[in-house]
Amino acid sequence: IVMLWNLQKARPLWITNLQEDETEEMESPQSPGQLLNPALAHSVSVASCGNIFSCGAEDGKVRIFRVVGVKCEQELGFKGHTLGVSQVCFLPESYMLLTGGNDGKIMLWDVSSEVEKKQKSPTKHTHRKKTKKAAYTKQGRNTHALVTDEEEHGKILPKLSVEHGEKVNWLLSTKIKGYQNILVADQTSCVSVYPLKAF
Repeated sequence: IVMLWNLQKARPLWITNLQEDETEEMESPQSPGQLLNPALAHSVSVASCGNIFSCGAEDGKVRIFRVVGVKCEQELGFKGHTLGVSQVCFLPESYMLLTGGNDGKIMLWDVSSEVEKKQKSPTKHTHRKKTKKAAYTKQGRNTHALVTDEEEHGKILPKLSVEHGEKVNWLLSTKIKGYQNILVADQTSCVSVYPLKAF
């Protein structure tokens, strides 16, 4: 369950059950014997604008909501992790979203076109295909920047995918010496740092 609270009155204004979203998916045709993880909410992050927030859940899905008055509307939902999404984190002053998963992956998503499309009148937006960035390896872990055309197959694709290798317990985007970095904590005693110089 995800709730929007009125802190002055200490009561919820809006409540949604992510299981209902999962129920709708179960009604669609699937391969026999496929099991779904429950849509338990693990992490929530609010964008700098203050009325857009993301939710990462156990079913591997990321959901984006918009606060409209005293309720919230789901803008979109997408999947990139094979296991639960343990952490979501908007980059400062943007609609770039970091996600970390139980599958040991860290992904960077640009949801700006979808969020801005819903904010304005429903006119067609043209998407330019992004150029492919060079892949690089840091400390034995693979980091791949992906070609992303959001309209390809009607799916949102990650701008960046990092094979961290350990279940992500916490992540944060922060500037270190003027450059944007991702700080990642997992089940080990170390905090990993990944540069985001390209973004």
